[in-house]
Amino acid sequence: MFLERVRVPDELVPPADRARWPFTVPCVADLFGEGLEFTRPVTFLVGENGSGKSTLVEAIADAFGLDSRGGRAGRKYAGTTPLTPLGEVLHTDLTVRGARMLGGPRNRRKGFFLRAETALELAEKVSGLPGYWTEDVLTQSHGEGFLTIFEAMLREPGLYLLDEPESALSFTASLGLVSLMHELGGSGAQVICATHSPVLAATPGADIVEIGPHGARRVGWDELDLVDHHRRFLGDPDAYLRRVL
Repeated sequence: MFLERVRVPDELVPPADRARWPFTVPCVADLFGEGLEFTRPVTFLVGENGSGKSTLVEAIADAFGLDSRGGRAGRKYAGTTPLTPLGEVLHTDLTVRGARMLGGPRNRRKGFFLRAETALELAEKVSGLPGYWTEDVLTQSHGEGFLTIFEAMLREPGLYLLDEPESALSFTASLGLVSLMHELGGSGAQVICATHSPVLAATPGADIVEIGPHGARRVGWDELDLVDHHRRFLGDPDAYLRRVL
């Protein structure tokens, strides 16, 4: 692993600023003090839209020197995107391996941030360039393009940040990503993934942090609201649909 904890030191955010976004988001407010600890190689941040999980993953990218709009570690122009408001003040407690990697030569940094919203924009710029993938993912389906990116970039031990990677994936393709993340976790890599997918969150051995009005709390897969709602819907779709139609 490379990250042990992320936190916001009290002295970096004046009290007046804590009344403004993003510090009003419960999971961000939780970062003051002890912050969020990472205890396993694969961590899922699970929550509803607007819960703050993407804000948190983007800030981790900033704090670790990855472009918060997506891309790989060590690229020449990483860090030219302005830091996010949370990324400016987020502090990372690194493991020995993490400190060694960030303190070493840029070309030895390993990692990748896939942000679903900007993945195709990134692919337009880097497909075929050294260090990326040779296929033109813009000629592939959305899901095939994502799988090409995963297979090319999620390989070596490094820090991998994924923001809603399931957005383009079928059920079968999601299972393939579960296999890849599980393999990465066993290889010495670290994966932090924000997701709505009960399939991805079921990755064996993963740590699950549920993000919501309560802030951030660790839960088991069976305890996730996300899992409960999917089970109920699949068991009786009409019970949900008659409320919205």
